[in-house]
Amino acid sequence: MNIQITEVGSDSLAEYGKISIAYDVIEELDPDSPSDLGSVLPMNTRQTAIQIVKDYDALFGNRPVDWAARFDVAEWGVLAAHVDGLHVGGAVVVDDASGVDMLEGRDDLAVLWDIRVAPATRGHDVGTALLSAAEAWACARGCNEMKVETQNINVPACRFYARHGFRLGMVNRSAYRELPGEIQLLWYKGLTLTTDS
Repeated sequence: MNIQITEVGSDSLAEYGKISIAYDVIEELDPDSPSDLGSVLPMNTRQTAIQIVKDYDALFGNRPVDWAARFDVAEWGVLAAHVDGLHVGGAVVVDDASGVDMLEGRDDLAVLWDIRVAPATRGHDVGTALLSAAEAWACARGCNEMKVETQNINVPACRFYARHGFRLGMVNRSAYRELPGEIQLLWYKGLTLTTDS
């Protein structure tokens, strides 16, 4: 599969948002159960009582086209993934932006704000290519660490980040008042700044 990643800019967020971010929830991470030795995850998983489809774009004000109403997205990095000319995914990276609490007031930290891969191409390295491009984008702006937020019910995303070198830095059980069954997980990864010779 020939995956092409390009930076498309914040004026492409409507097109970006056409890729579904929805996923099936069939298991969740259990923050009270440390993982078994050799597991990529820092805690064990357990089956959920019922299977649901989770779509964060369905939450009011959470779609990519809504972000500009809350933030100045002009300098955000918006990346698009294409395979054979077909738009199959994207990632959004933020650094040095006012009003984005996730940046912790640091100028050396980038936040992977969003990453999405079309359901038909999940598991075919599109996410890996997008993550690599997002890390390069952050490094080019002088960031030496990347942060990403997931939830305990998004086990595939947690596995993805853990496999790609992110470490769990925080578990926040009360982050989502409107989603009491979900626990916020914050992951961090050190980035290697490269210099062109």
